Amino acid sequence: MKTPIKALLLDFGSVISKSLFERQNIIEEKLQLPKGVLTWKGPFDPSSDPLWMSMQRDEITERDYWGTRAREIGALIGKKNWSMLDLLKSMGEKTDYSEVLRPQALQVIDIVKKSGGKVGILSNEIELFTGKEFVDNLPFLKDLDSFYDATHNAILKPNPKAYEIALNTLQLHANEVLFVDDQLRNIVGAMKSGLKTLHFDITQPDACYQYVLHVLGINSLIATNN
Repeated sequence: MKTPIKALLLDFGSVISKSLFERQNIIEEKLQLPKGVLTWKGPFDPSSDPLWMSMQRDEITERDYWGTRAREIGALIGKKNWSMLDLLKSMGEKTDYSEVLRPQALQVIDIVKKSGGKVGILSNEIELFTGKEFVDNLPFLKDLDSFYDATHNAILKPNPKAYEIALNTLQLHANEVLFVDDQLRNIVGAMKSGLKTLHFDITQPDACYQYVLHVLGINSLIATNN
């Protein structure tokens, strides 16, 4: 008998939030950079981004990748050793969550909760990249049944202990949880820990989130972001 999936466990960066690849025009506008100066496109055009491909080969970490991009952007406006937190804070004193969060993600979180399912986040660096105030004011934070951010400890995905912590908080078995992440290494780690998985394609967020509902057995349609 097939075990029903009772919870949705989501990565944050690029899965719930829009990736910086998708927000390059906003970065250029707010930092008054020349349009098109940011040429790295990650999964949207891997050939344009050797550093991204290096990360996919596990030659560097995700933190290494985004740390490099933040320093590069800072250098364009004369700032040395910028971090991701410096970059994101420079884009405005008050976060416009409608610019940052995927509407599909917010819809699916709401649908899953109303259907009686649990929802959690399993992230390696939300607060590290965005700051505590950003995290504390996430509009869906109160709806979460589990929240794990490795900013303040050394247990990062794909360490099996990271998935174990999330499962313990959700109070569910691994085969009762669907884990969604855009990085293959984290998907492989989740599979080894027994979770159901979906490798999120950030170039196709509508299709991915619709498929999430299908896997969860929820017969609802999300409003596409066309």
